[in-house]
Amino acid sequence: MRLTNVSQMQVQPGRLLTYSMTAQAVDPPVGLPVSFDQDRHVSLGSRPGSWMAVSFHLPVQADRETIAQAWLHVIGRHGTLHTVFSRQDSFANTPTARLSGAKAANVCAAARPAESPRSRERLCGGPQTDLQLSVVQIEPGQWEELDQAVLAPDAARASLRAHFDAVCQSFNSPSYRLCLIEDPSGGRTPQVIIGSDHAHVDAWSLLVLARDLAHCASDLLEGHPLGEDLPVAEPFSAHSEHLENRPFPPEEVVTRWREILEAGGGTMPTFPLDLGDISQPVEEIVEIRDVFDAEELTAVEAHAKEHGVRLIAVAVSVMTRLAAELSGEPFRAVFPVHSRDDQRWYNSVGWFITNSALENHDASYLSSYAAVKEATKLGSYPLAPIMRPYGGMPQDPGMFAMSWLDHRKLPVNVAEELNPQHVSAVIRTDGVMIWFVINETGMHLRCRYPDTRQARRSMRTWLAGLVYGLRAPLEQRALREIKATR
Repeated sequence: MRLTNVSQMQVQPGRLLTYSMTAQAVDPPVGLPVSFDQDRHVSLGSRPGSWMAVSFHLPVQADRETIAQAWLHVIGRHGTLHTVFSRQDSFANTPTARLSGAKAANVCAAARPAESPRSRERLCGGPQTDLQLSVVQIEPGQWEELDQAVLAPDAARASLRAHFDAVCQSFNSPSYRLCLIEDPSGGRTPQVIIGSDHAHVDAWSLLVLARDLAHCASDLLEGHPLGEDLPVAEPFSAHSEHLENRPFPPEEVVTRWREILEAGGGTMPTFPLDLGDISQPVEEIVEIRDVFDAEELTAVEAHAKEHGVRLIAVAVSVMTRLAAELSGEPFRAVFPVHSRDDQRWYNSVGWFITNSALENHDASYLSSYAAVKEATKLGSYPLAPIMRPYGGMPQDPGMFAMSWLDHRKLPVNVAEELNPQHVSAVIRTDGVMIWFVINETGMHLRCRYPDTRQARRSMRTWLAGLVYGLRAPLEQRALREIKATR
């Protein structure tokens, strides 16, 4: 799957349609737990650009009504797609009862700051939030053309961006939307684009949605029972409850988090080079760099294996060296990790991503790999109780994050011939994020950073050094082969 954004995604010319639906409150009202990351995201309020999307071509020709019927079945499979956010007691002007009423005391107990983390009897609890997550009934909708003409790719991208910015906001009901681009000639299957506010999906979820919709559309066309062969999808709310009921993190984990935050001046890691004036978010720049093709990826992975590590350690080693040479600082970055810690969550849709922090002082492969393992361990504990003394996850302008997406290792995937794309919104930003994206075709980087003169200069240097360092094992191998032939 290619990682891109809505201004750069591949689209076919055609007619752009959207399938609009409505959400109705259920009676009696039912409330669900809000996760720590959902709270961080939704608490910022409804705003353009809070969404992410998946784009792909259906494997079969299907008309609009078949696709709509398949989509309704997909929504029915995933609990998070029939929930909506509101401020406390504002949805339908009616207070909701939590699905698990006994947990309120646990949340309160976990929130007491005077107690020590040594009290292992405490539970993690959820965020201290004024948000409410309510179950709704999704009603079948209708198709609407967003433009009464066949759109060229640039026009289709612009229309999709404006549409998702408007309908996929955090407090919309629902906050997701299915769109189609139909080829007027009928020569190509419809291009499907599913956009959703980030509170309900992560990158893995996008693959689940694409797989489920393609599967259900094929079932309808072939006369098979709808979705019968798809695995059970546990609701995301069950995962949030599972995290709330976990024991308080061990003292050594809380202590290590405190050390990492103190090393960053009381905040999550920031980019080590000058980004200019980012006191307020500015327009973003998104760059995509192809690093390895499939053959080169195999060679560099073999190089990593020879040194007793995985490919990610090579990347961290390169960035550790860059940070030391360019800033004199250790490499420090926010490191998203998934929280699908059991197979029961593999086929679910939701925000199963939490943040960890990666810190490394030594550019050797073994040290870099050890830093990745530590970050993965830190990210395996719920953040709500760890971050509660800080009033939530503390971050300043310039936050630096790296994400590692190896689609070959996921149990859910979408065939490359369907041209799957992970589509991000166009936003204003005050931070830097680099995604390393790996699949059977190789590896590419996607980097988002602020559009300032200083950031452009800093990021050109960083990205050039990063790509050069990643490809260095290939250059070294080529030199060895040249010497061997002399």
